[in-house]
Amino acid sequence: MRKLVLVVLFLLGVAGYFLFFLPYQRIKAKAMVLVASAKEMKTIFSQNDIDLLDNKLKEFSKKYADFEKEAKTLYWVSFIPYISDFKNGVEAGNYLIKAAQEAVVAVTPYADLIGFKKGQSSFVEKSAENRLQTAVLTLEKMLVKVDAISSDIAEAEKRIKKIDPSRYPEKLGKLKLKSTLQNAKEQFDGLSSLFVDAKPLVKRIPEMFGKDEEKTYLVLFQNDKELRATGGFLTAYAIFRVEKGKIKIERSEDIYTLDNGISHPVAPREILTYHKGVSTFNIRDSNLSPDLPTSIGLFNSLYNKSSSRVKYDGVILVDSKILVDMLTIFGDTDAGGVRFSAQTDKRCDCPQVLYKLFDMVDRPVNYIKENRKGILGELMYALFYKAIGFSPSKYWGTLAQQMFKNLQEKHILLYFIDKDLQTSVEKLNFAGRVRSYQGDFLYVNNVNFAGAKSNLFVSVSINSKTKTNDAGKVTRIVTVDFRNPYPHSDCNLERGGLCLNATLRNWIRVYVPKGSKLVEFKGSQKKVQAYDELDKTVFEGYLEVPTQGKATAILEYSVPSQLSNNYKLLVEKQPGTDNQKLKVEVDGKTKYDGILDVDKEMR
Repeated sequence: MRKLVLVVLFLLGVAGYFLFFLPYQRIKAKAMVLVASAKEMKTIFSQNDIDLLDNKLKEFSKKYADFEKEAKTLYWVSFIPYISDFKNGVEAGNYLIKAAQEAVVAVTPYADLIGFKKGQSSFVEKSAENRLQTAVLTLEKMLVKVDAISSDIAEAEKRIKKIDPSRYPEKLGKLKLKSTLQNAKEQFDGLSSLFVDAKPLVKRIPEMFGKDEEKTYLVLFQNDKELRATGGFLTAYAIFRVEKGKIKIERSEDIYTLDNGISHPVAPREILTYHKGVSTFNIRDSNLSPDLPTSIGLFNSLYNKSSSRVKYDGVILVDSKILVDMLTIFGDTDAGGVRFSAQTDKRCDCPQVLYKLFDMVDRPVNYIKENRKGILGELMYALFYKAIGFSPSKYWGTLAQQMFKNLQEKHILLYFIDKDLQTSVEKLNFAGRVRSYQGDFLYVNNVNFAGAKSNLFVSVSINSKTKTNDAGKVTRIVTVDFRNPYPHSDCNLERGGLCLNATLRNWIRVYVPKGSKLVEFKGSQKKVQAYDELDKTVFEGYLEVPTQGKATAILEYSVPSQLSNNYKLLVEKQPGTDNQKLKVEVDGKTKYDGILDVDKEMR
């Protein structure tokens, strides 16, 4: 009997060696080759050379096919959950490679239009005025592969969704296995959703650039250093018309020129309560709601009265970071007889372009400045033509990446009259919409009413603490710290002082889940208000932040008990803000400690 057991064990060992160990060793060897190739491809992608990328992708595809061939030797035991996950992961990778190959095939004939290097190119020989027109007219041909790419990504998504990270141990040796798998799965879900949501918008880009008929866009400049609900004080505007990719600026003016041409109703409660010396409702103050479509409605209620009103197809809102980023990429730029730079100006410890614009626009002089803020439109126009004047492979890729980042971080906001386009940008979170969320929610929205340009100097940090208990009760303490370490500016108008830094007069609203109950609001210098708006509950107050000083708001409240199940929290970022710090703790555990650069979800 003992001999029989030994024989069986021997045979099982031999079978295990040939059926599992050897295949594992071969798969591991192929995987190592694949990883090395993937690293090479990542480096090549950063070089923006489409031909080199195409060759490397073909090489990678062959190596992946070898890897998949070895992987299939284990598929016969895919009834084992771990092997099933492996199989789904390998098949998903195959579909993603197909999607990448489809993308390269689509892009290659027009690679130079979107910033890739390509062997022979006539695009760079075209005039600056004709480059964007050429890009728009050929973009439609490039987008024919979008549906095929989308289909491959959808197939990959089906398989990745089947992978269950919860069945794996927290660690395998030094590798944090469970969290790594979970993060990878969540990142792919995010990228997949982004592609699906972006698809309707991407397919209509030629139309948005006037391929079939002229389009008109209203560009609103938001001064984020005088922070308002949607990102900044509405300081200037421009009208751009686009037809077949050719852009012309019809008008670039101070926002006050719109206000000067209309009759103004009495200001709403918020302005009468928190603003200083303002009793009428002006276009420049109309972005009162943190929900951009709602603020656009308020804007239009006044704008439609103006004789200067132009019917538009969309609104593009940009803040000062766009100017700084473009100057960083393209270098010093002249506009209106002035040279602007992204270099730091010691007079404000900020980019020179900001100080120069404030000096030109806000410093008091003994003469009338005509269209004092129209220079913003001139500078944007100069930067735009500088962009299309360069060889695309030199700057377009960098510019596109930075502008996409600015869309994600809400330094650019979009609004469209077309309902389908508006739905697309809302799904992408590019529309400044206060988000619906099935879980706990936090959105701290600050408004500077007559506090100079003090947001240039004030830093903000948000500390969020959550406590849950077995009874389903969820209590929250949110602390918002404001600090201004810089001295007061010379705000004496008679001396011609440039008043940048002064006491910040801050109207603060904290948006939380509807039905939340306020326990205490410390730090408000005016009566605290609590009400429902935008399908949220709002806690509202007011505080002042002195120069070389600080202020703090501390809120304690409870949220509806049903949110305690599988607790999760979404923290929404306010447009126009930069470098706000966020720390999130749940039941004593730190879930996030970093910069609130985009909306953050914690589970």
